[in-house]
Amino acid sequence: MYLRNWLLSAVSLFLLFGCASRQKAETTKANADIKAVKSADGLINGEIVGIPAPGSKFDKLKIGMTLEQVENLIGRPNSTDSRITGKQYQPFYFGGDTQRTEAFYKGEGQLTFSNMHPDSAADTLIRIMVNPNATRNR
Repeated sequence: MYLRNWLLSAVSLFLLFGCASRQKAETTKANADIKAVKSADGLINGEIVGIPAPGSKFDKLKIGMTLEQVENLIGRPNSTDSRITGKQYQPFYFGGDTQRTEAFYKGEGQLTFSNMHPDSAADTLIRIMVNPNATRNR
């Protein structure tokens, strides 16, 4: 009985660590095209996931642009989704990045906007994700 329990535990641990290492490898491969970028004024840290095709809508965008600038440049998104971040619930946090708005452009990808000040709207571009198959569904 003791041997069987020990064997069952060993096999479970082996499978658990095997699955964890497989997931890590897949995550690393998916994140290979992530590039950290600063805004033109150097105040905003952002990232570009993937490589925008030359001449595409996303090729014209820069980290730190406002939602209004993006819409004037490439048009309105096909779909949007808004949410609050965990920072919203921290009792003594008085900074920004408490809201996110994600804009989905069919055939292009997804843009993520954040609020830089606690009482402002999520209107500063912080992430460009090139993914022609991006949809609003999570």
